[in-house]
Amino acid sequence: MAEVLVLVDHIDGSVRKPTFELLTLANRIGEPSAVFLGAGYSEDARKTLADHGAEKVYVVDSADVTDYLVAPSAEALAAVVAQSSPAAVLLVSSQDGKEIAARLAVKTNSGLITDATDVEASDKGPVATASAFAASWKVSSVATSGTPIITVKPNSADVTEVAGAGTEVRVDVSFSDLAKSAKVSDVRPRAASGRPDLGEASIVVSGGRGLGGAENFAVVEALADALGGAVGASRAAVDAGWYPHPFQVGQTGKTVSPQVYIAVGISGAIQHRAGMQTSKNIIAINKDNEAPIFELADLGIVGDLFKVVPQLTEEIIKRKS
Repeated sequence: MAEVLVLVDHIDGSVRKPTFELLTLANRIGEPSAVFLGAGYSEDARKTLADHGAEKVYVVDSADVTDYLVAPSAEALAAVVAQSSPAAVLLVSSQDGKEIAARLAVKTNSGLITDATDVEASDKGPVATASAFAASWKVSSVATSGTPIITVKPNSADVTEVAGAGTEVRVDVSFSDLAKSAKVSDVRPRAASGRPDLGEASIVVSGGRGLGGAENFAVVEALADALGGAVGASRAAVDAGWYPHPFQVGQTGKTVSPQVYIAVGISGAIQHRAGMQTSKNIIAINKDNEAPIFELADLGIVGDLFKVVPQLTEEIIKRKS
């Protein structure tokens, strides 16, 4: 069975959930192998990857990967591709992941598919499913040249634990001067909120113009905390200065695909729909019964959000206690 490479998404060696989803997808189309770049690799990381199906773990343990922007990561991944000749390469569809994928595609003269929501095997190679035209259409694509390189949105697959050998393979890479032309000068961790990352959360509660002001986002945050979810915001709310831009969901913000998406006071403009339309279950709360968001909703609640949401939060807390 042909090898399928998965670029490990990790923070200082702690492997993040989207990597396990990629390993699950890789197992559908070939033999999964993980590629760990940068510092923090440990026996615990190797075992975690093996427990999720990785037959091999390619390790490029170099400070250059973390000290510079994504160019060294692309060169390191290209070196592993040259060594392993994989059937495909899967990466998380994040800002860094998509840039690394694009650079890798150029280096290997390969076809690139971004923002996939599913990957399946076929006699023509891996078939990636993605959304197009603001998620109005589903498109199935096959790379026709080189090694298929596919970035996949988080929460696109249910994680399956399949034991793999996890054989460690060390890879030495000599990075070019060009790859080291943009150095990271400072790193400042974001203040911890206690909530999951917006792009990875299985539950997202987003607020929009209907909240009427920044102070009213407390209603959205309380519901998200009761559900153990992340907080998002529409472009209108972000442009008004009610919530920080990193939490914007939409075509010019983040694209999310959680199990449950709750839109609070969001009308459902096409810009916003493009960022959340692939959510598995959509709940809309809006006082306007003609709001476009109801066209997408699996469950729509027409009512005053300042009455509906606190009652919903109170009931969830009560049932959890």
